[in-house]
Amino acid sequence: MSSTITALFDNRADAEAAKERLKAARVDVDHIHIHDKTSAGYNATGYSTHQDRGMWDSIKHAFLPDEDRHTYEEGVRRGGVLLTADVEDAHVDEAVKVLEDANSVDIDDRSSEWRSSGWDHPAAGAGAAGLGALGGTTAHDTNRTHDLDGEREEVVPIVEEQLVVGKRDVDRGGVRVRSYVTETPVHEQIRLRNEQVHVERRAVDKPLSAAEGDAFRERTIDMTATGEEAVVGKTARVVEEVVVSKTAEEHVEEIDDTVRRTDVEID
Repeated sequence: MSSTITALFDNRADAEAAKERLKAARVDVDHIHIHDKTSAGYNATGYSTHQDRGMWDSIKHAFLPDEDRHTYEEGVRRGGVLLTADVEDAHVDEAVKVLEDANSVDIDDRSSEWRSSGWDHPAAGAGAAGLGALGGTTAHDTNRTHDLDGEREEVVPIVEEQLVVGKRDVDRGGVRVRSYVTETPVHEQIRLRNEQVHVERRAVDKPLSAAEGDAFRERTIDMTATGEEAVVGKTARVVEEVVVSKTAEEHVEEIDDTVRRTDVEID
């Protein structure tokens, strides 16, 4: 069984290089084609329909959904180059890896950029009905078409999105407390006592008393004057505390979103 893989490149040089890499890789690949504005069926103003398959008419298994097909057409219209190839199912993953490593465009990211700038693929029923909800495999997709010995089996993946709600930490602001030292002038008064020694000579004229009878001995008198001086000391006392803390609370937040699902319409 074989599948058709598709990849978009920004220029032909990258597409040609990817083609050579596919040929050189050990994969069973066939019908490698490169499509651009010069390809047969290219439409510069509209999109392919059931009646007018455009450039997809030359691609054997080009049965992509409308949105995918029109996205590739828009890529070519914007100067891109489309590569398609038929690959045996056993080698599809390897072939897709080769194209991803060959500077191929992430079609999902690129189409999101186009939509953000105003582009949107034509709505179904507005002159752009699709070829059917069956398609090839891109370097970023998984739709496949199989050949079963002359019989063709179309595999349509039904994709459904599921909403996954998680949580992460975010910065809600906070507070910064910084301690620093300041100096404040302080004025105090203290009373200090100082002594002084005075020597005075007085004139006296009186008889020597009996108590002073030993007046002719040698004597030494010592008298010391003392004084007080200020001594400054400091003591530290805790007069206030600043406490920094945080509390946590939980709340339930309602999440409203949409999820997508692919549906198949059988005519």
